[in-house]
Amino acid sequence: MDRWNLDKLYKGFDQSFLNDLDHLKERYESLSQYRTSDSEEALEKYILNKREADMLYEKLSCFIMLTMSADTNNTTAKKYYDQLNRMMAELVSLETLNNQWISSFNLDCINSPLINEHLYILKEIKNNMKYVLSEDKETIIAHMRNTGSYAWTQYKDQIIASIKVTIDDQIYPLTEVLNMAYSDDSSLRKKAYEAEINAYKDYEDSIAQCLNGIKGETLYLSKLRGYQDVVMESCIKSRLKRETLDTLLLVIRKNLNVLRDFLKLKANILGYSNGLPWYDMYAPIVNDTKEYSYQEGCQKVLKHFYSFSTHLGDFARKAIDEHWIDVYPREGKTGGAFCENIISIKESRFLLNYGNHFSDIITLAHELGHGFHGECLKNESILNTHYPMPIAETASTLCETIVAKKAIKEASRETAITILENSLMDATQVIVDIYSRFLFEYKVFEKRKKGPLSAKELCDTMLESQKEAYSDSIDPQYFHPYMWTWKPHYYDPDYSFYNYPYAFGLLLAKGLYALYVKDHSFSKTYESFLAMTGKNDLEDVCQTLNIDLSSESFWQSSIDIIKEDFKQLKSML
Repeated sequence: MDRWNLDKLYKGFDQSFLNDLDHLKERYESLSQYRTSDSEEALEKYILNKREADMLYEKLSCFIMLTMSADTNNTTAKKYYDQLNRMMAELVSLETLNNQWISSFNLDCINSPLINEHLYILKEIKNNMKYVLSEDKETIIAHMRNTGSYAWTQYKDQIIASIKVTIDDQIYPLTEVLNMAYSDDSSLRKKAYEAEINAYKDYEDSIAQCLNGIKGETLYLSKLRGYQDVVMESCIKSRLKRETLDTLLLVIRKNLNVLRDFLKLKANILGYSNGLPWYDMYAPIVNDTKEYSYQEGCQKVLKHFYSFSTHLGDFARKAIDEHWIDVYPREGKTGGAFCENIISIKESRFLLNYGNHFSDIITLAHELGHGFHGECLKNESILNTHYPMPIAETASTLCETIVAKKAIKEASRETAITILENSLMDATQVIVDIYSRFLFEYKVFEKRKKGPLSAKELCDTMLESQKEAYSDSIDPQYFHPYMWTWKPHYYDPDYSFYNYPYAFGLLLAKGLYALYVKDHSFSKTYESFLAMTGKNDLEDVCQTLNIDLSSESFWQSSIDIIKEDFKQLKSML
């Protein structure tokens, strides 16, 4: 069976689903009864019932979202998605009042074990209340965003989905053309790039309007709530100190030449003397035609996971055997890959679009790594499982590093080169390109303060940011000025700067892998580390492993592992 089984959630949009949907609003509204008391007992009852309400919401929202992901044309799922979103918007004022009530408690003088178990999240609510407006204003904002930034996001998605690209008199959807960047046919890669760039010109003004609408709303709300700036708002939501982000970016800037040199080497191998053209970013430097069935991919992942820990291996085997994974691409299924950890049933679900390449094995390992993060959190209260974005990519990246490092030792020369190249390309995307995206978004916010940006201004800003990050490693004639159009991260109104978390996650994972190499008993400490990620600031979580995130030396040690990969690749060419 190559499709996931969702029966643990619901067996369809049946009476059980409808009953839970009917009771959800009532569950959340009932929480207001506890606000009449300032006793610890009232707060305990609130926590217990909030946990139950959140688990019910998680079941409903996950079932809807997973159903839509497997079948994007499912009109029933879309209907309930909209209904659930409207219901949650109506509950915003109640949540604001509940959080104001929580903020009235002196949380430093609590005797209750249940309250102390949730002390971090309660204190976070209290600390963040200074950025929350009155309940009537929050309700208005929640409803207005449904026809504001959320609507702009949906409109952008519709535009991107409607773009058709013509190559050699044949018409393709944009998503298919984007995948041509990975083609083995060099002429097709260039044609796809040029046709893609040309295709945006008929849509650029509409997409620019979407981005201006979202960024304008974000700037206004961030200022209205009292944040220092949008970057600081992002750091607070990430449970990350601004100083930590500044240190991370500083080390990235100091080491950009490592991956620029890799791109220059790749350009030389492919026969270019003026830097690598954007369209050949993913061109293979060796011809490795070996394919791996899904079953073979699973066996490789299991073998290498078990070398790290029995728990990790057992978890992956259970996910595979119990059909938690939707494996192959098909019409109507969303692209890419993701993991959804579902605390209410203590399981995960994984969407893949497996294509028999070694990169698909790495993707499988990556998503199972996300799932293992959920596995280590499954016995926590659901209120303590919502970890911030920067830590979200750490477990996944560590798992793909484990598989890649082990696989290289037993692979043929061509496959080993392919693995190293793919690893370095991933690092290039997550460090150099992510840095360009951070620069772009920062500049867009600064310019948006003065008024909307035209499509040309957005393209110019993108080119300026890419050149600053990539320098002369990319052929100056072939950057990608329209990268702002389809990257979904720029259009998330709830999370600005949805870019640096990837760099944070990759480099933290590399640092954790270095700890594992020094001490293979690290796996037990690592599980405790993951279990803490929903109820601590990131600096405090990492301190449990004696990692100082404010130290340049830690981040540099992570970069050094990437340097080792580059050195190994050069030695094999």
